[in-house]
Amino acid sequence: MTLKAVGLGLALSLVFGAANAYLGLKAGQTVAATIPAAVIAMAVFRLPLFRGTIQEQNIARTAASVGEALVAGAIFTIPAFVLAELDGGRPWQSLRGHYWEATLILLVGGLAGIFFIIVLRRPLCVEAGLPFPESVASVGIVKAGAQAGRAARLIFFAMGLGGLVQFLKSDKGLPLLREYASGYLRFAPSLVQHFDFRRDVIGQVRHAGGIAWTTPALSPALIGIGYIIGPRLASVNVSGGLLAWWVLIPLLVFFDPDLPARLSGGEVTDEVIAFTVWYNVVRPIAVGAMLVAAARTLLSLRSAIASSVGRAFRRARPAGGEAAPGERTERDIPGRWVVAALAALLVPIAGIYRYYTGSWRTALIAAAVMMLAGFLLSAVGAYLVGLVGVSNQPVSGLTLAALVVAALVLVAIGVTGLPGVAAVLGVAAVVCTACCVSGSLIQDLKAGQMLEGTPWKMQLVEILAVILLAFFLMGPIIALHEANLASGGIGGRDLPAPQAGLMAQLAKGIVGGEMAWGLLGIGAAFGAALILFGARAPMLVAVGMYLPFETSSAIFLGGLLRRAAEAMARRLPASEKAQTEENGTLLASGLIAGEAIVGILLAVVFLAGIPSAAELFRIGAASEISRRWGGWLSVAAFAILAWVLVRIPVRGPAALSEQERKAD
Repeated sequence: MTLKAVGLGLALSLVFGAANAYLGLKAGQTVAATIPAAVIAMAVFRLPLFRGTIQEQNIARTAASVGEALVAGAIFTIPAFVLAELDGGRPWQSLRGHYWEATLILLVGGLAGIFFIIVLRRPLCVEAGLPFPESVASVGIVKAGAQAGRAARLIFFAMGLGGLVQFLKSDKGLPLLREYASGYLRFAPSLVQHFDFRRDVIGQVRHAGGIAWTTPALSPALIGIGYIIGPRLASVNVSGGLLAWWVLIPLLVFFDPDLPARLSGGEVTDEVIAFTVWYNVVRPIAVGAMLVAAARTLLSLRSAIASSVGRAFRRARPAGGEAAPGERTERDIPGRWVVAALAALLVPIAGIYRYYTGSWRTALIAAAVMMLAGFLLSAVGAYLVGLVGVSNQPVSGLTLAALVVAALVLVAIGVTGLPGVAAVLGVAAVVCTACCVSGSLIQDLKAGQMLEGTPWKMQLVEILAVILLAFFLMGPIIALHEANLASGGIGGRDLPAPQAGLMAQLAKGIVGGEMAWGLLGIGAAFGAALILFGARAPMLVAVGMYLPFETSSAIFLGGLLRRAAEAMARRLPASEKAQTEENGTLLASGLIAGEAIVGILLAVVFLAGIPSAAELFRIGAASEISRRWGGWLSVAAFAILAWVLVRIPVRGPAALSEQERKAD
């Protein structure tokens, strides 16, 4: 463990943390940093003045992956403190004013996740026989060091392209491109006759309405997400968007022709009516479907859950499974230190719960629920990472389970109102952060085991990264929120933060008794119907309903481009298709990171008092160019992104095959 390895890892953790903060708030998803971090570490450690070993790459990758994990815990729960509203009040009035509380939650949750997984490392990494697919993939990239030059060029090129597109479409940059086009397709007026059981006319109602349509967003990050998850899951996600925006909202507006007159005296536009129906009616239905889907996910994993918890209690020892001093590859941080650290973490978290509820009894109960739920769910989450990888870890389902348990326990002891909402969210936030960090660490520890790394060194650098990031991550989150207040900030159209919105609705509904139970029941019935007729990934359908349509359709576009790239690669030999897939994943990861990083930088510049690059450099023609040519320029940008994701991945393997055929 060298200074340059730790320094590089911490720097990358800041970058990936900030990038995923933007991505998660915008699309409700984060992208695992393990593979991009492995590629960047290889490229950096090949520089003449910075050469390093595989073990140094291992340390750098371990520290870098914490950024994505910790920020996932932050964006899925922390914004809920300002989104939850009860009796006209909120637990937090702003994010900036509660920086220290949020930082403490991230710090405690992140460190707890590390200490939980130290106890579970040997049962899960050594004895369970789990496949750990993403650990295997990252180790494969490290060992294929000869390809590091091309891999690094691909990811950095894509980062530059993604950042450029973001700069040219953001109103805080040089807005020459349009992110999306939108409009309202009105239905022809319809006169519907209503009658009773005897077919006697009882009245006539003139119905109208229409469809609020949008194009896919010109977002390299969203397109990159769709490319990575593939056409199958991307199509499931967009099906929820179609159901919300092209079926439910038009139906609701059609059924209630007097709604426009009741809203602001009929002075609101059709687009605003569609938006408020989506936000206040359709999204609670989506929440109900999410709950059923999450319950179904956990139920389907009951065997894995029982196995993981059973192993934790049977195998975990006070010494954390530490091996004899001579066995370097099996040496963890001593178990007595782990137990002492977990006990010490109870003090600050009980203090913050006491601050919210005003009762030490309630605070201690909440802290106990947090510790027990955090350990059990971290064990479950880590086991699932070993099965399907951290990218597919059902963090939302695990966090929902913790939130519901905490809410029911606190309601049972008489905690209600805003203090109860804050305490429930506090438990959920710590547990969510612990699950995310523990899943990331167990994946890195398995990769380290395959590379013959030293566990205690990886655990130590992870602790350092969590401490650093806990104080840093609220900065970009606050910057993004305050820079987008015009569109509603976090929870608005540009930063919908679907998971945080879900947590806020559940917490205030259970504790405050203000849940729209009817809409939730409809959503639950819809979720059950999805499961009964065998829908693929019901949770993704519900998330698609919860997101703006320009978001889900952009993800779908990325999935279509992945399908096109796979079709192009069919003529290649089977041995080269894997290389094509890896190239595409690296390009998509670069597009995601590029847009996210530039989005963060522009938000920071905006808060520094510079409205946009166009005003800074006095480029007054930018708005006129965008008005006249922005649509066509955006089409060209879409075409470039499509070419990059479809053609470039197959060029390397295709060229190599041609050279081999000529040689033969």
